[in-house]
Amino acid sequence: MAKFIERLDKAASSNRSLLSIGIDPAPSSMPIDDIATFTTAIIEATSDLVCAYKPQMAFFEAEGIAGLRALEATIRAIPSNIPIILDAKRGDIGNTSAAYAKAAFEVWGADAITVSPYMGTDSVDPFTAYSDRGVFVLTRTSNPGGADFEDKLLLDSNEPLYIEVTRRAIQWNSHGNVGLVVGATTPDELTRVRDICGDMPILLPGIGAQGGDLESSISNGVDRHGRRAIINVARGVLYASSGADFAEAARREATRIRDSINTELDRLGYPWE
Repeated sequence: MAKFIERLDKAASSNRSLLSIGIDPAPSSMPIDDIATFTTAIIEATSDLVCAYKPQMAFFEAEGIAGLRALEATIRAIPSNIPIILDAKRGDIGNTSAAYAKAAFEVWGADAITVSPYMGTDSVDPFTAYSDRGVFVLTRTSNPGGADFEDKLLLDSNEPLYIEVTRRAIQWNSHGNVGLVVGATTPDELTRVRDICGDMPILLPGIGAQGGDLESSISNGVDRHGRRAIINVARGVLYASSGADFAEAARREATRIRDSINTELDRLGYPWE
């Protein structure tokens, strides 16, 4: 199997897209009752517009066994050329992380997973050991409470914790399969992380409902080639319509966002070849 970063780059280039669609199915917001039918329709309508899909594990787990069956169907519906980033934010002692990694990569078949770094190296190693899969480390998250800990200054370096996490992620990247999660709601922090991490991929949640700015996320988040920023949008695409045309509306909105991203890439001098 090709390495995750190669699959990500190929999907981005093929679809001329840095857009990821977050699959966060909330039954109270869905225009139809069946989760799998809803997510599959969204995927079928948008798979030529994205570089990745990001199923959020919690929304499926919240529906119990039926939700997990829907997750299975959702993953099965994603074309093989599009990477799947399982947003599960795992991280625990070594043997537990090993079980989480096995579940993500061997059971669910995810191409990448989000992980929490705050229990240290031995909690991350079981994920990075899958050298062909991606591991996105929570660094400076998009939620308002992210500042509670991530912005705290460390005594030994006088730098915020998220910068130390960035430097550790670089150390953990011996297989070339580690990326970072930085919220689109924190553009200044994003700039600092990108300056340090070089060409590592950055997953950028927070566009749309959370208030992240698209243009600054692109200009601050892309690497020196204008790539490897994964711009994730969930609710804005999933719930673009509350009617029977929800899939068509999702496609229209995904097209609009992808085109807006590409307009900004053109302006910055990073057109798709």
